[in-house]
Amino acid sequence: MRPSMLRSMESALRRAAGARSFSSGAAPGRKVAILGAAGGIGQPLSLLMKLNPLVTRLSLYDIAGTPGVAADVSHINTAAQVAGFAGEEQLGEALEGSDIVIIPAGVPRKPGMTRDDLFNINAGIVKSLSTAIAKYCPHALVNMISNPVNSTVPIAAEVFKKAGTYDEKKLFGVTTLDVIRAKTFYAGKAGLPVEDANVPVVGGHAGITILPLFSQATPSTNALSHEDIKALTKRTQDGGTEVVEAKAGKGSATLSMAYAGAVFADACLKGLNGVPDIVECSFVQSSITELPFFASKVRLGRNGVEEVLGLGSLSDFEKQGLENLKPELKSSIEKGIKFAKEN
Repeated sequence: MRPSMLRSMESALRRAAGARSFSSGAAPGRKVAILGAAGGIGQPLSLLMKLNPLVTRLSLYDIAGTPGVAADVSHINTAAQVAGFAGEEQLGEALEGSDIVIIPAGVPRKPGMTRDDLFNINAGIVKSLSTAIAKYCPHALVNMISNPVNSTVPIAAEVFKKAGTYDEKKLFGVTTLDVIRAKTFYAGKAGLPVEDANVPVVGGHAGITILPLFSQATPSTNALSHEDIKALTKRTQDGGTEVVEAKAGKGSATLSMAYAGAVFADACLKGLNGVPDIVECSFVQSSITELPFFASKVRLGRNGVEEVLGLGSLSDFEKQGLENLKPELKSSIEKGIKFAKEN
C-alpha cells in the first residue's frame, strides 16, 4: 500500500487539476526534464514530479548540485527512475528523449525587485537552455517558469524559430500559480470550500498583466462586493510580492510555485496521454487579442495545445483591466523578442 501522505498529495493534485484521473493505468512511459532542479523551485518540483505516477523517467539538471538532489529524490518509493546531470556538458543527455521540459532555472525575486528586474540575467539563461532544447528534444512540450514569463516565453519562441523547430502548440508559460492564488483567495473571502473553487486568470504573469476573472468564478456567490473583487484582484496580482516581503529577503514563492508547476505538468502529461477535456490557463501564442502571446484557458491534448479558448463574458471591471494590461504586456513581449534577435 502506498504511504498515506503520497495518497493525500495525489488527491491534492487531482483536485487542483479539476478532479480528473491521477492514475498511470496503461499510460505510456514519459520522460520529464527539470532545468534548474537544484534551485528553490526546482527541488520541491523534483519531489512532486517524482510522486506523479505518469512520470517514468525524471531527469534533473542544473549547473551544480543536481547529483545530490537526484540521489535524495531517487530514494522515494515511486516508479519514476531519477537521473541527475550537472554542467553544460551534460545538458544534452539530460534533455534527450524528453516529453516535457520544465524550466524553473534562473535567479529569484528579492525585495524591491520586479519581475522585469530579473530580465537581464534570466533572459540569457532561458536563451541558452532553449537553444539546447531545440537541438536535443525539439518535439518536447516546454513549460516555462523562469521569470519574467511575459518575456521569457517570447525569447524561447524566437530561439525555436531560428532553429526551425518552433511549434506554437508546445510552448507554455506557466501561469498556474496565479490561478491557484485566485482560487485560494476567492474561496477564503467567499467562505467556500477551496477545493471546489475555480477562477480563470488571463493576460500575463506579472503585476497588472495578471487578470483574474472573478465574474466567471465557480461556485458563484453573491457574498462579494465590488470592493471585495477589486481587493481580491489586487492581492492576486501582488501575490508574489506578498511572499517576497514575508520572507524578508530570504526567498520568493518557491513552494507554491513548485506545486503550481507540478499541477500544470500533470495536466500536460494527461493531455499527451489522450485524457479528454484537460483545460488549464497558460501563457501561449494566441490570437484572442491583438497581442501575439496571451494567457487564457487552453485545451490540452496529444500535441500540446489543442485549442486556445476565448475570454468569455467579462464584467465592466474586467474589461477595463484587460485594456489596462495590454500596453505593459505588449512591452514585455517585445522586449523578449528584441533580446532574442539581438543576442
